[in-house]
Amino acid sequence: MLKIPNHKSELKNKKIAIYNKPEYVYIPLVNGSDTDITVLVKKGDYVYKGTHLGKRKGNIKIPIISTVSGKVVDFVAKPYMNGLEVKCVKIENDFKEKCVETKNYEKINKEAFLELLHDNGIIGLGGAGFPTHIKYDNKEIKYLLVNAVECEPYITADYEVLKTHTEEILEGIDMILEINNIDEAIIAVKKSNVELIKILNNFIGTYLKIKIKEVPNLYPMGWERTLIKEVFNETYENLPIEKGIVVNNVSTIFAIYRVLKYNEPFTERVVTFAGNGFKKPQNILVKIGTQASEVINSVIVYKKVDEVNFIAGGPMMGESISTDDLIISPNLNSVLVLKNTHYKEIECLRCGKCIDVCPANICPVLIKDSINNVEKLKTLDVSKCVSCGLCSYICPSKIQVREYVRKAKEKIKESDNNENNK
Repeated sequence: MLKIPNHKSELKNKKIAIYNKPEYVYIPLVNGSDTDITVLVKKGDYVYKGTHLGKRKGNIKIPIISTVSGKVVDFVAKPYMNGLEVKCVKIENDFKEKCVETKNYEKINKEAFLELLHDNGIIGLGGAGFPTHIKYDNKEIKYLLVNAVECEPYITADYEVLKTHTEEILEGIDMILEINNIDEAIIAVKKSNVELIKILNNFIGTYLKIKIKEVPNLYPMGWERTLIKEVFNETYENLPIEKGIVVNNVSTIFAIYRVLKYNEPFTERVVTFAGNGFKKPQNILVKIGTQASEVINSVIVYKKVDEVNFIAGGPMMGESISTDDLIISPNLNSVLVLKNTHYKEIECLRCGKCIDVCPANICPVLIKDSINNVEKLKTLDVSKCVSCGLCSYICPSKIQVREYVRKAKEKIKESDNNENNK
């Protein structure tokens, strides 16, 4: 792990802006990286907030929901957070905010809780987009770990959500603990966030099962494996639930709170718009499905610079994309515009720094060297990579090592698919 410049001071303590009345929304028919979706609506249909537009095929049929009421006017391809275009449902917003009829529960027990999370489209909002109800569909949960670390540079969306909605988030955590019979919740916060810790301590006294854990200001402290090792001194093989732990980030907890308190579908989130290419960086509450360009032109405004790099996500783990026509998806926490800095890539120095800093304990340089040898790649634990970007960041030769590892993942996946289809 490393201490890296955070570039967060400009946005901290700035009130969250609101941009939640787009004329059209474009809802991506995708769940995480899965585009195998059953479409449930057709052109001309009227939909409500919360209407199921599609659902993932297979065992995990998490619905994709409408974030506005209005008419389905088309199906179009739009840029997704991975830089690729995906099929989207284009909905003309009628601004009436009509909600789909929902089931009323006399008491929210475990079964109702899981159903509410599923039906309202709650997924992990930290980046991976994993269906949240799956995490809680377990009887052996001992701890809820609330990830408020937000270790990527520039991004302060979770920070501002927790600061602005402290009482609601603590109430939400308390409700989750009671419904799921969980022993304890721990909110992990960076030691450097002194003001946020003070605010939490002002409210947390009445919540006996909720504790604060201050963690080092290092990257990538927000990665689940690193955080669980730091907080619990535990390691696990595949998933945190093996140790009785469920991990949710702050924005996910707030979305769960809104569902439990108001039976409200997940239709909007706070996104950080930041970087030295913007005149007015800001955290903004945005409707899911809004075009980033619309938000930028209305609220943020570009600086006049010769060349910028447009990034979906953070500078370390995000994807550089070619257009600001990006659609705000549920698991997109940041949109960055940075002035382009051109570095000349030189031959690998064989220094091994990328190996030293890798939190997954793999060998990025060997993966780079073996990029055209799929059988060799399969022996190098490529799947363990979490795309943290430290290998590229630390490289003195300015080699985009993370990109080689990403390509290696794709090649292994393609090879495995070919083998399975024989």
